[in-house]
Amino acid sequence: MAYIEFKNVEKYFGSNHVLKGIHMEIEKGQFVTLLGPSGCGKSTLLRCLAGLETIDGGEIYLDGEEITHKEPKDRNIGMVFQHYSLFPNMTVEENIAFGLKLKKMDNAEIKRRVADAIRMVELEGKEKQHPVNLSGGQQQRVALARSIVMEPKVLLLDEPLSAIDAKLRKSLQASIKQITKKLGLTAVFVTHDQDEAMVMSDVIHLFHDGQIEQSGDPVSVYTKPVSSFAAGFIGNYNLLKPEEFELVTGRKREDNREVALRPETFSISHQPIMNEDEYHFEGIVESNSPRGNVLRYTVNINGIPIHIDALFRSRVLFEDGSKVYVSVAEKNCIAL
Repeated sequence: MAYIEFKNVEKYFGSNHVLKGIHMEIEKGQFVTLLGPSGCGKSTLLRCLAGLETIDGGEIYLDGEEITHKEPKDRNIGMVFQHYSLFPNMTVEENIAFGLKLKKMDNAEIKRRVADAIRMVELEGKEKQHPVNLSGGQQQRVALARSIVMEPKVLLLDEPLSAIDAKLRKSLQASIKQITKKLGLTAVFVTHDQDEAMVMSDVIHLFHDGQIEQSGDPVSVYTKPVSSFAAGFIGNYNLLKPEEFELVTGRKREDNREVALRPETFSISHQPIMNEDEYHFEGIVESNSPRGNVLRYTVNINGIPIHIDALFRSRVLFEDGSKVYVSVAEKNCIAL
């Protein structure tokens, strides 16, 4: 049996069917991400695992024990929220120690655990500070320390980084993953950010309308989308209907299936491309937008706008309105 198991979990809010027969297994020590747009059910499932929401059908198991109807305090699950929920009148170390004191743990053990947690989240020197004197990233580290100090069976993280600026967010992503791996924690992370999911996860479960659309490791979910929704949500795919695919490539699809093409799989050049095993076509650059070290071009090919990503090299740029030659390998044309 898996370490965490959801069996046919159902959840309603009034007439709104939020979770529709969720089946999911999570192995011990995995960092698992529930990914999807707002309202798809990912945070609700997390709260059901924590015991903060009851379910209307199905069963939930943790470490071989059914916990479907257990009180939250009896599940030994830690949770970090988007809003830090720190006690403003307590110092950093007092916030971290709060749960341990409720358990009436020995003072020496509390002191040891708190010191270890502070060191792990790199907040040495901030022990006597109050939350109001900390940055958002530091407050989130306190919230994380407060959870891991309890040595939970599972750590749940509900979009904990969404309110933090981009540079600090990347640093905290690395810290959270490193800490969970070091402690051997099983972690379930909720986000709507596909890049965040790709960076942090061992396994991604992509949610859509209360169901799991696709599951797998980040590479397989990215490179092998199973549906138009999966391709549209992960990887910024170009999605072409059969007739659009024929207009772009000049090839007719006999299976009449939609095709997904990743922007980075195209080649683009000022000169004709001679690769024999690829589709070749010409187009006109409509626009471009910088994305870090990548420049995304929108190229009009027989009336169909195609997004193409190329490394940002100042000596090889394609001006708006210019004619370009484009190719893509048949293996990168994914039928959905």
